[in-house]
Parts: sequence; C-alpha cells; structure tokens
Amino acid sequence: MLVVTPIITVADLTKRYGEIDAVRGVSFEVEEGEVFGLLGPNGAGKTTTVEILEGLRAPTGGRATVAGVDVVAHPQAVKARIGVQLQASAFPGHYQARELIDLFALFYERKVDAPALLRAVGLEDRAGQRAEKMSGGQRQRLSIAVAMVNEPRVLFLDEPTTGLDPQARRNLWDLIRDIRSRGTTVMLTTHYLDEAELLCDRVAIMDGGRIIALDSPKGLIEGLLAKGFTKPVLQQQANLEDVFLNLTGHELREE
Repeated sequence: MLVVTPIITVADLTKRYGEIDAVRGVSFEVEEGEVFGLLGPNGAGKTTTVEILEGLRAPTGGRATVAGVDVVAHPQAVKARIGVQLQASAFPGHYQARELIDLFALFYERKVDAPALLRAVGLEDRAGQRAEKMSGGQRQRLSIAVAMVNEPRVLFLDEPTTGLDPQARRNLWDLIRDIRSRGTTVMLTTHYLDEAELLCDRVAIMDGGRIIALDSPKGLIEGLLAKGFTKPVLQQQANLEDVFLNLTGHELREE
C-alpha cells in the first residue's frame, strides 16, 4: 500500500504574544500537489500560522514541517524550499521585470531562464518594463514569477487577487491552476470565498486562533446543508461580476 507523506504537517502549533493567544493548538496536514486554503476573519490567526510555516516567526509551542524541514529547528532551511508571494510586494521601481528575476536568482545562487519564468506568468512581452510602470495585476504576476525563482515545492500566496479587476482576477486563477498542474503545492490565504471554493482542494477555516472546520469546499457545503441550512431568498444564477465579464469579455486588459 502506497503511503503518501504530507508536504506540510502542523501539530498542536501555538503562538502567544503576552496575554494574547494568537494561535491555539492548530493541527493540520497538506498533501503534495494540492491547493490548500486557509480562511478566516481578521485576527483569526491565519497570518501568524503562515509566517511560522515560512520560517519568519518562531512558535511558542508545537511542531511543523514544510517539505521535510522542521520549521522550528531549521527556519532558514525552509526558505530554500518555498516561494512566497506577499499581498503587497515592494520591488525596486527602476528595475525591469527580467532584471528582478535575475536579481532574486542571485539571492538563491541560481541561474534561471528569466524569459521562461516571465512567459509562465504571461509577462513575456513585459520583460523590459520597469516594475513601477506595471499595473496591479502585472505586479502580482511578477511577484509570483519571483517567488518561483528557486523552483519551490510549496508556494505561499497571500491574498493574490486583492484589488484586481475581474479579468486580472480570473487570469490569476488560471495561473494558480497552472502552477498546481506542474506539481507545486499551493497554500492560499484569501478573503474571497468564491475564490477559495473554485481553486482549493481543501480549506481550513480559522477563528480565535483555532481551526474550526477543515474539509473540501464541497464537503463543508454539504455538511451545512445536512444541518438543515436554507437561504431565505433563492440565490440568483448569475451575479454582477458575471454581467460585467459577459459585457466586457474575459480577456486580460493591460495598461
């Protein structure tokens, strides 16, 4: 029988700031090659949990491994195995896109094919453009390209579509699916629940520093319906975003 080892394991993870318990005994596993969503309201403990997994913050207690590395014992070693896209990335504005790829490759002491990376995120025609001249969607895709420089086994995406127009948002969804199809595990935090429902194989919902639910989106929805949940008004079969995209098209608009 084939035994699959999770690429991320979290066991009884805790983080305390003075009198505040930001993370309270969190445990979960992420399988290699899946898109795993971490959801929750502001202050739920999502960011702290992710920062611990990225080796950026030490936990108060518990254990966690990412790609076989103990993040508590070897936080620096984790960084070589992951890619991180932040919600707001501050690139040196005077650098061209291909120059930024080469710059970050130097940090990892790697030689990379910058045009190929930019092609993978749909920016091949923007290789010579400065980051400061790019649109929000272009900068997000550039941020993901930079995060893929070290060929990470796990890619952390923090609110990747915040502030994007509907076309750019759908384009990012396609990019995430493509990254996943190439075998990279994706851990996604988002406040857009429709985004999580469409992209994630499984989601964990956090509140008050704890995981209060973990399942596939379909499983969570079916569990709610099994409790007798009904909406007071029948949901429309289309929404305003559907109208917008139907009228203006799905094609990505570049500034």
